[in-house]
Amino acid sequence: MKQHTLAYLLACAAAFSIATGLQAQTVYRIVGADGKVTFSDKPPTSAEQGKIASTGVGAKTDSTGTALPLELRQVVSKYPVVLYTSTKCAPCDSGRTFLMSRGVPFNERTVSTPEDHDYLQRLTGDSSLPYLTIGSQRIKGLSDVEWTQYLDAAGYPQKSALPAAYKYPAPTPLVTVQKAPTAKAEEKPTAPATEPAYQPPPPNPSNPAGITF
Repeated sequence: MKQHTLAYLLACAAAFSIATGLQAQTVYRIVGADGKVTFSDKPPTSAEQGKIASTGVGAKTDSTGTALPLELRQVVSKYPVVLYTSTKCAPCDSGRTFLMSRGVPFNERTVSTPEDHDYLQRLTGDSSLPYLTIGSQRIKGLSDVEWTQYLDAAGYPQKSALPAAYKYPAPTPLVTVQKAPTAKAEEKPTAPATEPAYQPPPPNPSNPAGITF
């Protein structure tokens, strides 16, 4: 009986290590000179191979040059946070302040151009903002209570554990405009990778809050 139990525990530990390694792996979205989009676990080594573009939903938090505490770094690696905002949006400002006051590292994607709005519509089914992703979990609108529940479930500290020198990454457009290699070529928007439409999780009596990642 003890041998079976030990074997089971070793198998679980191995599975957890593999899953953690996969979740922490960085995936690069590369836009080539011809506009073709490819994905790779290795960054391009030359300009001919293409440029790294925003990976959109679920993107790994940008490095700020300041090392995060180990516990926080592990959570960010598994459940990165991305906030979608627009200008003149009071709830967006409140959501940004909420994340910063709690000390949650996040990337901010701005929605301002028609291309941004079109992609947001395809991504979420409407154009309401703010829009928050925590790992694969997607949350529409601002709710301190709901955001807190999901951040707690993901393992983010309830009080800021960020280093004093930490600086949040600058906001970036949802749709990145890539310049063609020739001077006469026109700029064209490159949308992030296509994401499946949001599907709410089925009800689970053992998890009444419905929190899934």
